[in-house]
Amino acid sequence: MQQKVPSFAELLSSATRSAVHLEMRDVYAVAEEEGEMELWRSGAWSLDNGRKALSGWMELVASITERGVAVRRARIVSEPVTDYIKYEHALTPLNIEAGEEVRWLPRRQALGIPLPAADFWLIDKRLVRFNHFSGAGEAVEPEMNDDPVVSALCASAFTSVWDRAMPHQEFKV
Repeated sequence: MQQKVPSFAELLSSATRSAVHLEMRDVYAVAEEEGEMELWRSGAWSLDNGRKALSGWMELVASITERGVAVRRARIVSEPVTDYIKYEHALTPLNIEAGEEVRWLPRRQALGIPLPAADFWLIDKRLVRFNHFSGAGEAVEPEMNDDPVVSALCASAFTSVWDRAMPHQEFKV
């Protein structure tokens, strides 16, 4: 059943056991990242730049993981990877520093896994936030769903991807 979409802070703060995120796009057109991506492309970017840009996110994740909530992110990516994925890979040590576990799965290794049609966050295996994007990668209206069948599909998909994926340190771009 569709529900009102809470902010990320509200959604993640509601987790008591787990918050898992599955990303399946090769390009995201996130307006807030444009400046950081330009720095990265120019070679002037550093983890310190990223730490400043992601400080709010890092504080949120740290506050959740400090309560014992497991925060995991899995990314299915095409190979060769896009520049956006290279940029994301460069940022990932900050996700890990904040307390997330991150794994990567080449798209060819995801064949046979039943996947929902959109990226999602799954909270405590019961509440799903689907993140919808335009063809160009811009975020469009997200959607909340608490249907147990949908939650089970997302939980199964995430577990299957997680089990096949490699930890960030092992994935080379």
